[in-house]
Amino acid sequence: MTNINHNKEKNKGPRLVAWEVTKRCNLSCIHCRASAENISYEGELDTKASFRLLDEISKTGSPIIILTGGEPLLRSDIFEIAQYGTDKGLKMVMAPNGTLVNKINAKKMAESGIKRISISIDGASEKEHDGFRGVHGAFAAALEGIRCAKDAGIEFQINTTITTANLKQIPQILELAVKLGAAAHHIFLLVPTGRGKYIADTGLDPVEYERTLNWFYDQRDKVDLQLKATCAPHYYRILRQRAHREGKTVSFATHGMDAVTRGCLGGIGFCFISHKGVVKPCGFLNLNCGDVTKVPFDEIWANSETFKTLRNYNLLKGKCGICEYQQVCGGCRARAFEASGDYLEEEPLCTYIPKTAKK
Repeated sequence: MTNINHNKEKNKGPRLVAWEVTKRCNLSCIHCRASAENISYEGELDTKASFRLLDEISKTGSPIIILTGGEPLLRSDIFEIAQYGTDKGLKMVMAPNGTLVNKINAKKMAESGIKRISISIDGASEKEHDGFRGVHGAFAAALEGIRCAKDAGIEFQINTTITTANLKQIPQILELAVKLGAAAHHIFLLVPTGRGKYIADTGLDPVEYERTLNWFYDQRDKVDLQLKATCAPHYYRILRQRAHREGKTVSFATHGMDAVTRGCLGGIGFCFISHKGVVKPCGFLNLNCGDVTKVPFDEIWANSETFKTLRNYNLLKGKCGICEYQQVCGGCRARAFEASGDYLEEEPLCTYIPKTAKK
């Protein structure tokens, strides 16, 4: 097995940074990692602190900054923040839930340099989506938000969290994404954190997980939009397995909004910043890796011991530690942590048996 050059990896800046600009949200999604409510939360980074954070992030390179929440449009200075990031040369995108997007703020998004927005559609119809999102009318409002974004010339993608409750509707949701003119469809496999713990029993089992990701692979040549799996690192193993088996040469994009590089990127090419400025490997892995109100982001990124550990794939345990696909998959560190209390343990939802384990 070829080992990664850890020193080289350590010195790379992030490719993606998800920043929870506010925890406040107008929906009550049943899977919400933050258990967000429509209330004011103390400790949010103010405008000045937000600008300083973007200054610090820009020292690491020019990553994609995902302005997320909660609901980012509930923040009054969101377009000032977006504009500041754009002026710094950062690639600014936003993850609203769609219900608050209208003609006025869609125009402001475009003017402030937002390159793409992601809107979650978790059901193929109003009944299913609204049930998932916890608010009646969320589906219709999200579709209207998409129309406003399109009219403003903003590219959009559809995100879908897959559970047993909506698994049978995924083909229809993909069809809807195509019909709406989405640039991409990103699927997310449930990670049981926040409110998601209460619906953990609706997560896919390992066999369904594998079957679903293989189905998703089969759609690559059937639809004219980018397909990407998130919180589903096994997909990157499947991409290589299927391509090899079918004698195909698959191009794995390493840049852009839909880059396909590696499964779990937490602490490696991606990190999450909470509304209070706490840096974590991802929004689902609740490990405090530093506080930007006390230490500059660029120093946290370079020096966090947790990040250094995550960048050393040889430290993975169980079958992830001996798997020949550990550099392209890595297993979901958040699922491992939730299942065992150790983020380096093996991914609990993987059916694959490494070749060395078969000997």
